[in-house]
Amino acid sequence: MITDELRNQIRDFLGITGNYPLEGYKIVNEKICDGYVRLLITYKGSENDEIPAYLLVPEGDGVFPAVLIHHQHNGERHLGKSEVCGLAGDPLQAFGPALVKKGFVVLAPDSICFEDRRKNASGILPDDNDFLQHYNEMCYRLLMGSSLMKKVLDDANIAIELLKCCEKVDKKRIGVLGHSYGGNTVIFQAAVNEDIAFSCTSGAACTYKNKIENGTGIEMAEVIPGFTNKFDITDLVKCISQRHLLIVSAADDKYSRDADAIEDLVCDTYSGPEAGSNLEHYRYEGGHALTPERFTDIINWIGNVAKTIR
Repeated sequence: MITDELRNQIRDFLGITGNYPLEGYKIVNEKICDGYVRLLITYKGSENDEIPAYLLVPEGDGVFPAVLIHHQHNGERHLGKSEVCGLAGDPLQAFGPALVKKGFVVLAPDSICFEDRRKNASGILPDDNDFLQHYNEMCYRLLMGSSLMKKVLDDANIAIELLKCCEKVDKKRIGVLGHSYGGNTVIFQAAVNEDIAFSCTSGAACTYKNKIENGTGIEMAEVIPGFTNKFDITDLVKCISQRHLLIVSAADDKYSRDADAIEDLVCDTYSGPEAGSNLEHYRYEGGHALTPERFTDIINWIGNVAKTIR
Protein backbone atom coordinates (compact mmCIF):
# COMPACT_ATOMS: atom_id res chain seq x y z
CA MET A 1 0.00 0.00 0.00
CA ILE A 2 1.06 3.58 -0.62
CA THR A 3 0.69 4.47 3.07
CA ASP A 4 3.06 1.63 4.07
CA GLU A 5 5.71 2.95 1.70
CA LEU A 6 5.21 6.50 2.99
CA ARG A 7 5.40 5.33 6.60
CA ASN A 8 8.69 3.54 5.93
CA GLN A 9 10.10 6.62 4.25
CA ILE A 10 9.20 8.77 7.27
CA ARG A 11 10.59 6.20 9.69
CA ASP A 12 13.86 6.10 7.78
CA PHE A 13 14.08 9.89 7.63
CA LEU A 14 13.52 10.24 11.38
CA GLY A 15 15.77 7.31 12.24
CA ILE A 16 12.99 5.28 13.86
CA THR A 17 14.12 1.64 13.93
CA GLY A 18 11.26 0.02 15.81
CA ASN A 19 13.70 -1.86 18.05
CA TYR A 20 12.68 -1.07 21.64
CA PRO A 21 13.90 -3.62 24.19
CA LEU A 22 12.14 -3.14 27.51
CA GLU A 23 13.52 -4.22 30.88
CA GLY A 24 10.23 -3.68 32.68
CA TYR A 25 9.54 -0.97 35.22
CA LYS A 26 10.11 -0.23 38.89
CA ILE A 27 7.32 0.82 41.23
CA VAL A 28 8.36 3.84 43.31
CA ASN A 29 5.12 4.19 45.23
CA GLU A 30 1.48 3.19 45.07
CA LYS A 31 -1.69 5.03 46.01
CA ILE A 32 -5.22 3.68 46.18
CA CYS A 33 -7.59 6.19 44.57
CA ASP A 34 -11.32 6.26 43.86
CA GLY A 35 -11.83 3.19 41.70
CA TYR A 36 -8.22 2.78 40.59
CA VAL A 37 -4.60 2.46 41.69
CA ARG A 38 -2.04 5.15 40.82
CA LEU A 39 1.48 3.82 40.54
CA LEU A 40 4.53 6.06 40.28
CA ILE A 41 6.94 4.06 38.15
CA THR A 42 10.27 4.48 36.36
CA TYR A 43 11.60 2.72 33.30
CA LYS A 44 14.54 3.11 30.94
CA GLY A 45 14.36 5.50 28.00
CA SER A 46 16.06 5.16 24.63
CA GLU A 47 19.35 6.59 25.94
CA ASN A 48 19.32 4.51 29.13
CA ASP A 49 17.88 7.49 30.98
CA GLU A 50 15.18 7.14 33.65
CA ILE A 51 11.62 7.99 32.63
CA PRO A 52 9.24 8.65 35.53
CA ALA A 53 5.56 8.09 34.84
CA TYR A 54 2.22 7.50 36.44
CA LEU A 55 0.49 4.23 35.64
CA LEU A 56 -3.22 4.28 36.46
CA VAL A 57 -4.90 0.88 36.68
CA PRO A 58 -8.68 0.37 37.12
CA GLU A 59 -10.05 -1.92 39.79
CA GLY A 60 -10.94 -5.37 38.49
CA ASP A 61 -9.25 -8.18 36.62
CA GLY A 62 -9.23 -6.75 33.09
CA VAL A 63 -8.15 -6.95 30.39
CA PHE A 64 -8.64 -3.26 29.70
CA PRO A 65 -7.99 -0.93 26.77
CA ALA A 66 -5.13 1.46 27.40
CA VAL A 67 -4.15 5.03 26.58
CA LEU A 68 -0.71 6.59 26.52
CA ILE A 69 -1.18 10.30 27.29
CA HIS A 70 1.38 12.84 26.11
CA HIS A 71 1.20 16.00 28.21
CA GLN A 72 1.06 19.55 26.89
CA HIS A 73 3.82 22.18 26.88
CA ASN A 74 2.25 25.59 27.56
CA GLY A 75 5.67 27.01 28.47
CA GLU A 76 5.38 25.12 31.77
CA ARG A 77 8.20 22.60 31.75
CA HIS A 78 7.68 22.00 35.46
CA LEU A 79 4.42 20.21 34.63
CA GLY A 80 4.13 16.86 32.88
CA LYS A 81 2.69 13.63 34.23
CA SER A 82 1.27 15.39 37.30
CA GLU A 83 -0.95 17.66 35.19
CA VAL A 84 -2.24 14.72 33.15
CA CYS A 85 -3.15 12.94 36.40
CA GLY A 86 -4.91 15.91 37.99
CA LEU A 87 -2.28 16.52 40.66
CA ALA A 88 -1.25 19.99 39.45
CA GLY A 89 -1.94 22.53 36.74
CA ASP A 90 -5.02 22.81 34.56
CA PRO A 91 -7.91 20.48 35.52
CA LEU A 92 -8.88 20.34 31.83
CA GLN A 93 -5.61 18.50 31.17
CA ALA A 94 -6.48 15.78 33.71
CA PHE A 95 -7.42 13.13 31.16
CA GLY A 96 -5.85 10.35 33.24
CA PRO A 97 -8.40 10.10 36.07
CA ALA A 98 -11.30 10.58 33.64
CA LEU A 99 -10.14 7.71 31.44
CA VAL A 100 -9.13 5.25 34.16
CA LYS A 101 -12.60 5.68 35.69
CA LYS A 102 -14.01 4.64 32.29
CA GLY A 103 -12.03 1.41 32.43
CA PHE A 104 -8.76 2.33 30.68
CA VAL A 105 -5.26 1.64 31.87
CA VAL A 106 -3.45 4.98 31.56
CA LEU A 107 0.26 5.62 31.18
CA ALA A 108 1.36 9.24 31.67
CA PRO A 109 5.14 9.76 31.41
CA ASP A 110 7.20 12.92 31.64
CA SER A 111 8.57 13.94 28.26
CA ILE A 112 12.24 14.81 28.14
CA CYS A 113 12.94 18.21 29.80
CA PHE A 114 9.62 18.25 31.69
CA GLU A 115 8.80 17.90 35.40
CA ASP A 116 11.06 15.16 36.82
CA ARG A 117 13.07 14.82 33.59
CA ARG A 118 14.67 18.23 33.94
CA LYS A 119 18.42 18.17 34.53
CA ASN A 120 18.29 21.42 36.48
CA ALA A 121 15.29 20.69 38.70
CA SER A 122 12.54 18.24 39.55
CA GLY A 123 9.06 18.38 40.97
CA ILE A 124 6.30 20.79 39.95
CA LEU A 125 7.99 24.13 40.61
CA PRO A 126 9.44 26.15 37.72
CA ASP A 127 13.14 26.88 37.41
CA ASP A 128 14.82 29.80 35.63
CA ASN A 129 16.85 27.38 33.49
CA ASP A 130 13.91 25.31 32.24
CA PHE A 131 13.91 26.89 28.79
CA LEU A 132 17.67 26.73 28.30
CA GLN A 133 18.03 23.06 29.18
CA HIS A 134 15.22 22.21 26.73
CA TYR A 135 16.85 24.36 24.03
CA ASN A 136 20.18 22.65 24.64
CA GLU A 137 18.68 19.17 24.31
CA MET A 138 17.41 20.17 20.87
CA CYS A 139 20.69 21.79 19.80
CA TYR A 140 22.93 18.94 20.94
CA ARG A 141 20.96 16.45 18.88
CA LEU A 142 20.92 18.66 15.80
CA LEU A 143 24.70 18.97 16.04
CA MET A 144 24.98 15.18 16.12
CA GLY A 145 22.81 14.82 13.02
CA SER A 146 19.72 13.70 14.91
CA SER A 147 16.68 15.52 16.29
CA LEU A 148 14.77 15.99 19.52
CA MET A 149 11.77 14.44 17.77
CA LYS A 150 13.62 11.15 17.38
CA LYS A 151 14.29 11.09 21.12
CA VAL A 152 10.67 11.97 21.93
CA LEU A 153 9.35 9.27 19.59
CA ASP A 154 11.79 6.61 20.77
CA ASP A 155 10.71 7.23 24.36
CA ALA A 156 7.03 7.29 23.34
CA ASN A 157 7.38 3.97 21.54
CA ILE A 158 9.05 2.41 24.57
CA ALA A 159 5.96 3.50 26.52
CA ILE A 160 3.78 1.56 24.06
CA GLU A 161 5.97 -1.51 24.60
CA LEU A 162 5.48 -1.12 28.35
CA LEU A 163 1.70 -1.10 27.94
CA LYS A 164 1.87 -4.16 25.69
CA CYS A 165 3.67 -6.01 28.48
CA CYS A 166 1.06 -5.19 31.12
CA GLU A 167 -1.07 -8.23 31.95
CA LYS A 168 -4.22 -6.14 32.36
CA VAL A 169 -3.90 -4.41 28.97
CA ASP A 170 -5.67 -5.53 25.80
CA LYS A 171 -2.83 -5.26 23.29
CA LYS A 172 -5.25 -4.71 20.40
CA ARG A 173 -6.77 -1.64 22.04
CA ILE A 174 -3.89 0.68 22.88
CA GLY A 175 -4.26 4.34 21.94
CA VAL A 176 -2.53 7.69 22.34
CA LEU A 177 -3.87 11.09 23.33
CA GLY A 178 -2.34 14.55 23.58
CA HIS A 179 -3.05 18.25 23.42
CA SER A 180 -0.74 20.86 21.86
CA TYR A 181 2.85 19.58 22.30
CA GLY A 182 1.32 16.25 23.25
CA GLY A 183 -0.85 16.43 20.15
CA ASN A 184 2.23 16.93 17.97
CA THR A 185 3.74 13.79 19.48
CA VAL A 186 0.51 11.88 18.82
CA ILE A 187 0.52 12.72 15.10
CA PHE A 188 4.14 11.67 14.63
CA GLN A 189 3.92 8.57 16.81
CA ALA A 190 0.65 7.24 15.40
CA ALA A 191 2.08 7.66 11.91
CA VAL A 192 5.16 5.51 12.56
CA ASN A 193 3.82 3.00 15.11
CA GLU A 194 1.18 0.58 13.79
CA ASP A 195 0.59 -0.94 17.24
CA ILE A 196 -1.45 2.17 18.06
CA ALA A 197 -5.10 1.31 17.42
CA PHE A 198 -6.60 4.75 18.02
CA SER A 199 -5.30 8.26 18.53
CA CYS A 200 -6.59 11.71 19.40
CA THR A 201 -4.63 14.85 18.63
CA SER A 202 -5.90 18.15 20.01
CA GLY A 203 -4.67 21.63 19.10
CA ALA A 204 -1.88 20.34 16.89
CA ALA A 205 -3.16 19.68 13.36
CA CYS A 206 -1.38 22.41 11.45
CA THR A 207 1.00 22.01 8.53
CA TYR A 208 4.54 23.30 8.59
CA LYS A 209 3.67 25.22 5.44
CA ASN A 210 0.89 27.11 7.21
CA LYS A 211 3.04 27.82 10.26
CA ILE A 212 5.86 29.21 8.15
CA GLU A 213 3.52 31.34 6.04
CA ASN A 214 1.86 32.81 9.13
CA GLY A 215 4.92 33.21 11.36
CA THR A 216 3.71 30.63 13.86
CA GLY A 217 6.28 29.25 16.28
CA ILE A 218 7.70 25.77 15.75
CA GLU A 219 7.99 23.63 18.87
CA MET A 220 11.54 22.38 19.50
CA ALA A 221 10.83 18.70 18.84
CA GLU A 222 9.29 19.65 15.49
CA VAL A 223 12.57 21.21 14.33
CA ILE A 224 13.68 18.38 12.05
CA PRO A 225 16.28 19.44 9.44
CA GLY A 226 15.07 18.85 5.90
CA PHE A 227 11.72 17.36 6.90
CA THR A 228 9.63 19.83 4.91
CA ASN A 229 11.65 19.16 1.77
CA LYS A 230 9.95 15.77 1.63
CA PHE A 231 6.98 15.66 4.00
CA ASP A 232 4.40 17.65 5.90
CA ILE A 233 1.80 16.91 8.57
CA THR A 234 -0.65 15.70 5.91
CA ASP A 235 1.74 12.83 5.11
CA LEU A 236 1.79 11.79 8.76
CA VAL A 237 -2.00 11.84 8.93
CA LYS A 238 -2.20 9.69 5.79
CA CYS A 239 -0.09 7.04 7.52
CA ILE A 240 -2.78 6.62 10.21
CA SER A 241 -5.58 5.93 7.73
CA GLN A 242 -6.05 2.25 8.61
CA ARG A 243 -6.60 3.11 12.28
CA HIS A 244 -8.92 5.44 14.21
CA LEU A 245 -7.97 9.11 14.43
CA LEU A 246 -9.73 12.08 16.02
CA ILE A 247 -8.51 15.58 15.16
CA VAL A 248 -9.64 18.29 17.57
CA SER A 249 -9.20 21.86 16.32
CA ALA A 250 -10.54 25.39 16.85
CA ALA A 251 -11.24 28.26 14.52
CA ASP A 252 -8.99 30.76 16.32
CA ASP A 253 -6.21 28.35 17.24
CA LYS A 254 -3.07 29.10 15.23
CA TYR A 255 -1.73 25.65 16.11
CA SER A 256 -4.62 23.93 14.35
CA ARG A 257 -5.33 26.67 11.84
CA ASP A 258 -5.53 24.56 8.67
CA ALA A 259 -6.97 21.37 10.17
CA ASP A 260 -9.88 21.58 7.70
CA ALA A 261 -7.42 21.67 4.81
CA ILE A 262 -5.52 18.70 6.23
CA GLU A 263 -8.77 16.75 6.41
CA ASP A 264 -9.56 17.58 2.78
CA LEU A 265 -6.07 16.60 1.60
CA VAL A 266 -6.13 13.18 3.26
CA CYS A 267 -9.75 12.23 2.54
CA ASP A 268 -8.80 10.01 -0.43
CA THR A 269 -6.48 8.01 1.81
CA TYR A 270 -9.30 7.51 4.30
CA SER A 271 -11.78 6.31 1.69
CA GLY A 272 -12.92 2.72 1.26
CA PRO A 273 -14.70 0.18 3.46
CA GLU A 274 -11.87 -0.19 6.00
CA ALA A 275 -10.69 3.39 6.34
CA GLY A 276 -13.79 5.41 5.49
CA SER A 277 -14.91 5.99 9.06
CA ASN A 278 -11.49 6.07 10.68
CA LEU A 279 -11.00 9.86 10.54
CA GLU A 280 -13.16 12.20 12.60
CA HIS A 281 -12.64 15.92 12.98
CA TYR A 282 -14.22 17.99 15.74
CA ARG A 283 -13.99 21.70 14.91
CA TYR A 284 -14.88 24.23 17.61
CA GLU A 285 -15.14 27.96 18.05
CA GLY A 286 -12.50 29.54 20.26
CA GLY A 287 -8.77 29.35 20.71
CA HIS A 288 -6.03 26.90 21.63
CA ALA A 289 -6.92 26.10 25.24
CA LEU A 290 -9.11 23.14 26.02
CA THR A 291 -12.68 23.78 27.14
CA PRO A 292 -15.01 21.57 29.21
CA GLU A 293 -16.88 20.71 26.01
CA ARG A 294 -13.77 19.57 24.19
CA PHE A 295 -12.53 17.65 27.22
CA THR A 296 -15.82 15.75 27.52
CA ASP A 297 -16.03 15.08 23.79
CA ILE A 298 -12.50 13.65 23.73
CA ILE A 299 -13.20 11.34 26.67
CA ASN A 300 -16.45 10.16 25.08
CA TRP A 301 -14.84 9.58 21.68
CA ILE A 302 -12.07 7.46 23.20
CA GLY A 303 -14.59 5.48 25.23
CA ASN A 304 -16.76 4.83 22.19
CA VAL A 305 -14.04 4.01 19.69
CA ALA A 306 -12.36 1.53 22.03
CA LYS A 307 -15.61 -0.47 22.06
CA THR A 308 -15.50 -0.87 18.27
CA ILE A 309 -12.04 -2.45 18.17
CA ARG A 310 -11.88 -6.22 18.34
